[in-house]
Amino acid sequence: MCNNNKNDECKCIAEILTVILILQKNATCGESCLDTCDRGFLGCGTTTMGCNTRPIMLYTCCGNGAPWVMPISKDPAETVTSNVFRVEKIDGNCVTCRVLAPNPDTTEVAIPYVATNSFFTMDLECCCVLRCLNDTFVECI
Repeated sequence: MCNNNKNDECKCIAEILTVILILQKNATCGESCLDTCDRGFLGCGTTTMGCNTRPIMLYTCCGNGAPWVMPISKDPAETVTSNVFRVEKIDGNCVTCRVLAPNPDTTEVAIPYVATNSFFTMDLECCCVLRCLNDTFVECI
């Protein structure tokens, strides 16, 4: 299994996250086709707002099938967590992500997440599954 070996052949998640990062930096909407993590554009469906984020969920090998969660705040007393993230940086086999929180404005269904000021960096050797969610617009990026 890749996560037990330190070799350069197991970089599929890092490569996909690099694609997502590039797409987010050059965010434009395109026509829909295969709805995969490595789709070459950010697509919005029927919304008129441009997409700037491909939200992701990460799973670790020892997470027993549960997604990775992080606090939505830097406050050590904060107990609210999220399992939805935005790729902010790739450095070799490490990814830095911003934690996304559910949009508290439940009337705004076109914007399901809001950006937080909470970040983490993960060694992708610890990550075994990447799940991409629908492309969307996230304010304050």
